[in-house]
Amino acid sequence: MLNSQQNDEEAFGWQPSLEEVELTLAETTFVVIDLETTGGSPRDSKITEIGAVKIRGGETIGEFQTLVNPDSPIPPFITVLTGITDTMVIEAPRIAEVIFSLFEFIGSAKESVLVAHNAPFDIGFLKSAAETLKLTWPKYQVLDTARISRYALSRDEVINFKLQTLANFFGSSTNPDHRALSDARATVDVFHGILERFDSLGVFTLSDLKSFSNRVTDAQRRKRHFADGLPSSPGVYIFRDERNEPLYVGTTRNLKNRVRSYFTAAETRRRIHDMISLAQRLDYIDTPTILEAEVRELRLISEFQPRFNRRSRFQTRAIAAKLTQDDFPRMSQVRGVHLMERSESWLGPFSSRDEATFAIEAIYEVFPIRQCTSRITLKSMKSASPCALLDIGKCGAPCIGLQSTENYSTISAEVASAIESDARIVLRKLLERMRDLSLQERFEEAALIRNRMGAFAKGACRSQRIRSLTDIRELIVAQKIGKGWEVFLIQSGRLVASRLTESSPWNEIEEIKMLGEKLEPSTKSLPASTHEEVELILRFLYNNQVEILSSSEPWQSPVFGGEFLRAQIDENCFKTENLGYKEDFANSFDALRRS
Repeated sequence: MLNSQQNDEEAFGWQPSLEEVELTLAETTFVVIDLETTGGSPRDSKITEIGAVKIRGGETIGEFQTLVNPDSPIPPFITVLTGITDTMVIEAPRIAEVIFSLFEFIGSAKESVLVAHNAPFDIGFLKSAAETLKLTWPKYQVLDTARISRYALSRDEVINFKLQTLANFFGSSTNPDHRALSDARATVDVFHGILERFDSLGVFTLSDLKSFSNRVTDAQRRKRHFADGLPSSPGVYIFRDERNEPLYVGTTRNLKNRVRSYFTAAETRRRIHDMISLAQRLDYIDTPTILEAEVRELRLISEFQPRFNRRSRFQTRAIAAKLTQDDFPRMSQVRGVHLMERSESWLGPFSSRDEATFAIEAIYEVFPIRQCTSRITLKSMKSASPCALLDIGKCGAPCIGLQSTENYSTISAEVASAIESDARIVLRKLLERMRDLSLQERFEEAALIRNRMGAFAKGACRSQRIRSLTDIRELIVAQKIGKGWEVFLIQSGRLVASRLTESSPWNEIEEIKMLGEKLEPSTKSLPASTHEEVELILRFLYNNQVEILSSSEPWQSPVFGGEFLRAQIDENCFKTENLGYKEDFANSFDALRRS
């Protein structure tokens, strides 16, 4: 386990060398490096260009640039981004030849410090190349300008910390254009601008730069007393401003230790420093169990929406996709999963509208239901005209009366079944469609079908899990903790009580029932809580060894539902990331058919 100093160093983007040498920044040799690649991960992508600039004392003392033959096609979108084509790299040296020249240019780990913008990306590719060639990676010290810029600049000065934004702010003489040497030169100007900022803060040596993030702010020092007197139990803590408004809500297994950590050098997040400077008091709620603390945190964030909390602020605005309830149902996106009725068939929640659209498009690929949004009545049928979906067999045109409500209801019932319980038809038909497209070498379209199937599987998995718990009116479970037990009462997906006891949990059933809230019956799919609370409880139940003490209804999920579909996709189809090779798809289809 890393100690606190190592944690601070990693947060600052610094990788320490074996030997610490006290050098001034003017005396230190820095090598600013940038790579262009065929993709985002060194596991399945290769380097196509390397650019590096060696600097010392504010002066450039050398440059290195070369294209690299990746031994694989460059994806079209990468060519559009960088301008590097397959023709340009066909006669370029391979990485096995280039890497030795690069190491020679950089020098030893004692001589030079590496600098890169988003250093984990560039250094990750170089380390991967060295590992592939069975070379020992030199123990270079590494600075990440994307990270250290956050200590030199505020959000009032720049809207983000991308290289283009920083280059514009510091007036770089080189415009970054996604070519390695140009981006390296721009990073040099950004790095010099950052060092000028640090100079005014008394940062003159490598040691100063390394330890800069370890500084405790005046606000942290003055408000350490917030942690005084806190218990060492699970609970929720609330930082409040001078108007008593919540600034930040957090949860922990140990209130005393967690709150104390906000006032030490281990806390390096800029927004938390800003929050502490505004905080005037701290409240806390100690709870018998960590699950209750996490649930209370979600509820408080949803209620008060503290500005320094980034997640869970808008739980009621989650997006779902549902089958409408009318004579001719269609798929529709809605905001607010908690508004769904138990009688409705729905998918989600989804992280974005695009993901919900993908899931709906998966249904359109499989079932010939209407895609128009107008309400169909006898009167509207007289003036309506069919769309192109009728000609291609994607819709039976109920809008003009070619399809009766009885005939259409058969199709909508199949859609509801696929959403709620049996997704095998979606798996089979979309795989057939993907296979046909791949055999025609239409790989981008095949990838789109795969993404639609993945979105449908994710949405079905989440909605079915949620319904499986909210359909149980009363569930009592227990978990062994040390010499005692944690006992929980859950009603319709809402945690209504928890207890910590040293006696048998079976003796606590009637007691915890008396402690719990009394919930009114509801027709909603989420009758008593938000989807985030239900999913939090589900993760607890799935990931811990809990014992069910009492359940008013069976806890059950469909055998061939979203879990089944997602398992089939994850195991076979989604391992294929490079869609440029027909045999990859063929192998995936064969494996899925066998399963």
